[in-house]
Amino acid sequence: MKTPFSEAIPVIEKLKENGYEAYFVGGSVRDLLLNREIGDIDITTSAKPDEIQEMFPKTVDVGAEHGTIIVLHNGKPYEVTTYRSESGYDDFRRPNKVNFIHCLREDLKRRDFTINAMAMDSNGEIIDYFDGKQHLEENIIRTVGDPSERFNEDALRMLRALRFSSQLQFRLADEVKEAIADHTKLLENISVERKTVEFEKLLRGKNSKYAIALLIETGTYTCLPCFVSKEKELQCLQKLDLSVLSSSEELWTLITYILRNIEIESFLRSWKLPTKIIKAAGKNNKLLEQLQTNDWTKFLLYSAGLKSALEVEKIRLMLNGHNSISNKLTELTEMFHRLPMKSRDELVITGRDILEIISKQAGPWVAELLQEIEMLIVDGRLKNDEREIKEWLYNWKQEFGQNY
Repeated sequence: MKTPFSEAIPVIEKLKENGYEAYFVGGSVRDLLLNREIGDIDITTSAKPDEIQEMFPKTVDVGAEHGTIIVLHNGKPYEVTTYRSESGYDDFRRPNKVNFIHCLREDLKRRDFTINAMAMDSNGEIIDYFDGKQHLEENIIRTVGDPSERFNEDALRMLRALRFSSQLQFRLADEVKEAIADHTKLLENISVERKTVEFEKLLRGKNSKYAIALLIETGTYTCLPCFVSKEKELQCLQKLDLSVLSSSEELWTLITYILRNIEIESFLRSWKLPTKIIKAAGKNNKLLEQLQTNDWTKFLLYSAGLKSALEVEKIRLMLNGHNSISNKLTELTEMFHRLPMKSRDELVITGRDILEIISKQAGPWVAELLQEIEMLIVDGRLKNDEREIKEWLYNWKQEFGQNY
């Protein structure tokens, strides 16, 4: 048994010692069979939530009413969920009623896709009632049972299907694709936050071009925030190799740049994105606009900061079809490190120093003068030396002071 499963075996063994069934289940089993990196280890069991809590000294109740308890073993969390059946999905996302049951097959039957509906015992034997292993070998995504039923139960499963097609490089079964096209409108019932998570994962997948094509073909994109009538823009996005993007800031900068003619902050807020990403995308878009007609100057690089500069340059190179992106980013990094000053925090004088020398009422002119000094230093025409800068200010005062 491979780690990290081996580290979780004591949890399963303790459940079995107390007379209950217990198995590894879901995405970790799928990823083991695909030789992918294994993330969270989930366990399914015939033990009820209160019985799980009595068995283990350290637990966290994250949803006992739905059968889920976090068991902490050797400092690691494992989600342990009671076998259950579900019924009534009035909001197309969460069941109205959960019943705890004693049958593994019935528990696996309620899951979304066959590749996620396999279990594994502590000896590594796979329990596969719905041909999930065969579908892994065929590189195909099928639902457990009728896709229309599965999507009516939880509409988010439609976006998950597209996301898995991107991440795993699998194709959708025809009946799954048709059911998504027929039930797309149900996604309007799903929270923006959940759509955002799935959309980002979809775009980060190795097969994002296929998944974006599915978004368009099934009409799913029309239920994403502010994407109605944006089919052409999505087609532009589809042509790009998004795998070179490594952060959410880069991803949303690219999306907003391609969409054009939108109010960036309003658009990104509609996706319920963090302020940090919203600000970065706005700043990066302004830099991209500047770089349409100019190349990097020392002061533009200084003003942008290395992080934003690298994000913007990566996108600019990608849009222009450059292949040697890493080399270009290395050159830009070296150019930044050669700058005599990297941020205003390094400036040896302040606005107060300027006011003492110029002896005029404070106003916007102080910030303008500070920026002029920064430009001179970054450009190598003035040293970041207090005595030299003050001498420059006295000369400036004699020549221009009366006009301010």
